[in-house]
Amino acid sequence: MAQEYRQHVYQPPKGAVDLLLVRHGESQPARPGESFPLKDGHGDPALHANGEAQAIAVGNRLKSEPLDALYVTTLVRTHQTAAPLAGHLGIEPIIEPDLREVYLGDWDGGEYRVRAANNDPAFQRAKEGQEWGEIPGAETTATLHQRVRAGLLRIAKNHGDQRVAAFVHGGVIGAAMAVASGAAPFAFNGAANGSISRLVILGDRMEIRGFNDCAHLT
Repeated sequence: MAQEYRQHVYQPPKGAVDLLLVRHGESQPARPGESFPLKDGHGDPALHANGEAQAIAVGNRLKSEPLDALYVTTLVRTHQTAAPLAGHLGIEPIIEPDLREVYLGDWDGGEYRVRAANNDPAFQRAKEGQEWGEIPGAETTATLHQRVRAGLLRIAKNHGDQRVAAFVHGGVIGAAMAVASGAAPFAFNGAANGSISRLVILGDRMEIRGFNDCAHLT
């Protein structure tokens, strides 16, 4: 019988972390003239009812995965999104502060959504230049990428040869994918609420293995 060579099936390299990045579920809507509660200067809204349903869907999707740890950020919407899966697995999530959402300065607390919907000139400049720092008082894109990279590498260092899920934010997923791929800074912005993306990290090398998986969402 002739020797056969089957097609390769990807496996993370030895020592790498297989990291699932889950965007939190939809949060409460912003309203003009009202601010979300703030946590260390960041808007900290709870989940909308739609977001609660998305959290349940994420939990059902991932409850059979061999996950060794769960991570959340300092912001409540990530804790709420992780809760159903944490309940299924009996795992207490770990807080990773460097994976918190983009700091939006004067526009945090919900103002960003209002300004973006009304095409504020500073929003347009930020979008066109792919620079968060165009927003008054916001952190720069470079600062965001630096801290997100630090948070990802810290998780990788602690979880070699393990699969981990981190419940994070849209801006953070965009930053992580841009850092990993070398793409333009905003190229991966806009991951859906409740979506799952995937990075494999070994040392300081990052590989994208999936982006914006929404198969579990209706």
